[in-house]
Amino acid sequence: MTRTSRTARTGRTADAAALAPASAPAAAPGRSGQAGESAALTALQAALAAEHAAVYGYGVVGGRIAGERRDEARQAYDAHRARRDALRRTVRRLGGTPRPAAAAYSLPFAVPDGAAAVRLAAELEDRVAAVYADLVRAGEGELRREAADALREAAVRAVRWRGTGVPFPGLAERSATAPPETF
Repeated sequence: MTRTSRTARTGRTADAAALAPASAPAAAPGRSGQAGESAALTALQAALAAEHAAVYGYGVVGGRIAGERRDEARQAYDAHRARRDALRRTVRRLGGTPRPAAAAYSLPFAVPDGAAAVRLAAELEDRVAAVYADLVRAGEGELRREAADALREAAVRAVRWRGTGVPFPGLAERSATAPPETF
């Protein structure tokens, strides 16, 4: 997966939290980054893209693991679907057109077995947390509270998958432990 251009405001890639779509969709009305779009709506669109990617990624995770971990993957899948649907409603409420899911996404690494699936699940949660950190920064009031809740939930799921945590979930400074080419 290759990096996209960094945003001036956060220094993060535009789709840092999402798996890379297998094919980039053409620009459409109401898409993130349009002139005049608010910072909150732009951050909402990025969170929506991350949730689309997480739903896709958990489909891969669930197909490679068994037992209790499969139940854990199903619960995470359901949680990301619920967040995705809520984000769609919020984007519409703010006057935007929700970003559609890509037909397929490129995974950050091969996932041939259960161990790789567990690593993918932790990676998905780290990436979702990063986007929600941006939404916390851009949002206000209830939107900020919802984003903080989503960031916390993603961070907790990442710890469950990985077995360890990071000092500041969702912040770019924590990525010093991961090589940039994994994003």
